[in-house]
Amino acid sequence: MQESKMSVEAVVCIPTFRRPAWLARTLQSVCAQETDFPFAVVVVDNDAANPVGARYAREFLASQCQPSLVLTEERQGNCHAINRAFGEAMDAFPGAEFLLMIDDDEIALEGWLAAIVGTARREKADIVGGPVVRQFEVPVTDAVKRHLLFGSIEGTTRQIDQIHGSGNCLIRRHVFEGLPSPLFDVRFNFLGGGDMEFFTRCRRAGYKSWWCAEAVIREFVPEERVSARFLMTRSLRTGSINYVIDRMHSGSAGRVIAKNALSLGAGAMRSLALLVRTRRLLPASHPLLVSIGRTLATLGVLPTPYRASN
Repeated sequence: MQESKMSVEAVVCIPTFRRPAWLARTLQSVCAQETDFPFAVVVVDNDAANPVGARYAREFLASQCQPSLVLTEERQGNCHAINRAFGEAMDAFPGAEFLLMIDDDEIALEGWLAAIVGTARREKADIVGGPVVRQFEVPVTDAVKRHLLFGSIEGTTRQIDQIHGSGNCLIRRHVFEGLPSPLFDVRFNFLGGGDMEFFTRCRRAGYKSWWCAEAVIREFVPEERVSARFLMTRSLRTGSINYVIDRMHSGSAGRVIAKNALSLGAGAMRSLALLVRTRRLLPASHPLLVSIGRTLATLGVLPTPYRASN
């Protein structure tokens, strides 16, 4: 029997775009979670032209007798999809205190949901993040494994300054209610980084963030995301995102330009130090490329990797 909407305490939100097979394993892992509280699942398919993911999600969730909601977001862009997911989750399940998100290229490991909600309850945390462990779908070199883009916050469960990504997160309802809309800034729709900007805003607003080492997500990394070209391009994009966020929140264009200049020198030095230590050019290039990405963004050159070709 399905729980009433008011009794649901947590809602797991899953935005998806043209990855129905991956969404299937994400949903299976979420519905397999064992908790002492009722939870619901909200899926938002961002492919209005051919919402295969939404069709699969409806069939699967109906078979699970899981409180759920499946929608299609017509406006393309990951921030539109995320905002729709969280907004609909709060409206559909008014008793839910905890809003969570997992991406459609991830699976939740055993105990994930109980651990992350448990940390939020115990520590009265406003926001909780957890580890994202990468599983490469093809053999990769040591240089790829060592790349900083595949790094994560490490260590024991503790309070931290802020989390940076939404692929494994919990946000209390009152955080959303205390911030202006749109929650995730749609200017990041095709650049990416809307989650980092959101959590930066949360930190500046004084919300308390925790890291839950026991709430583990596994992300599947396909072949096209481990090439040198992809990783170098993503390093540049990271710099672009950092610049845009700094520009939004610094209040001074001169200060950000000065930071860019310092970043170029510091990035070059960090890359050189990494090269000496690791003897691997690809991971060592990351700090310098991030700095170059900041500079390119200053000139108005911004990548749009999340814009669909059709």
